[in-house]
Amino acid sequence: MNGEHASARLIDGYARGDTSLLVDEVWALEAHLEGCRVCRDRLSASVTTRAPVVVALTEAVWSDLSPQLASVVPAPPRRRRARLRAWTTPAMTPWLAMVLAVTLLALLLDLAGPGSGQVSLVLLLAPVLPVGGVAASWSRGLDPAYELTASTPRAGLQLVLRRTASVLAVVIPALLAGGWTTGLSAAQWLLPCLAFTSLTLALGAVIGVTRAAVALVAVWVAVVVAPTLATSRTAVALQADGLPVWGLLLALGVVVVIARRGAYTGPGDRR
Repeated sequence: MNGEHASARLIDGYARGDTSLLVDEVWALEAHLEGCRVCRDRLSASVTTRAPVVVALTEAVWSDLSPQLASVVPAPPRRRRARLRAWTTPAMTPWLAMVLAVTLLALLLDLAGPGSGQVSLVLLLAPVLPVGGVAASWSRGLDPAYELTASTPRAGLQLVLRRTASVLAVVIPALLAGGWTTGLSAAQWLLPCLAFTSLTLALGAVIGVTRAAVALVAVWVAVVVAPTLATSRTAVALQADGLPVWGLLLALGVVVVIARRGAYTGPGDRR
């Protein structure tokens, strides 16, 4: 693959069914073909000249199917629920419900606290709340369609970002309401929330999204949550002075995800 289009060697080899092509090359080409009409036309031309048997078979099948297709009633337009499935999985629903419940509980505890000196649980939980939903959306054990999804060329960075955006679309409004009710600055919880999410995806390109989420949550609990609850003092990481660091971590995570966007193409990279 070059910067914009697949090489002639790769397209010709794919058209011939060349078994010497690397698995990663095949995955990258199939993912690229979905969004590149130029390469699809090149592949069609290559199949015509280099694989006449495939062309003959296709024409024979098409001639048999044409009369039947003419009598088939067109499928109804996709409903909103069907479009929603392209962004979410059934496994995400209970996790997102749990995230909302945890956010509401943290808000109620904050409002019932003894005073402003108490550590805000909304602020303390904000960085890790979306991580659970992201991990659930890529969990092999929780998603019954995981193998089917992971085996398609579409299961790349675009799908990872879609599911992450679905989680954030639920978590951020809940945190926004909680932060506004408790008087927290939006930047105090939003930057850590987004930074943790980007770091999960960045580390997920190496060890898998689910494992990355578990590792980062464990680190957060050990380094920030436990000491904060033990001392009843807001950790430095959650104070206003730590916002530039969170901004830097967010940028770093985004850069790593972009730089390693090809790592999300194979089925083994979303464990």
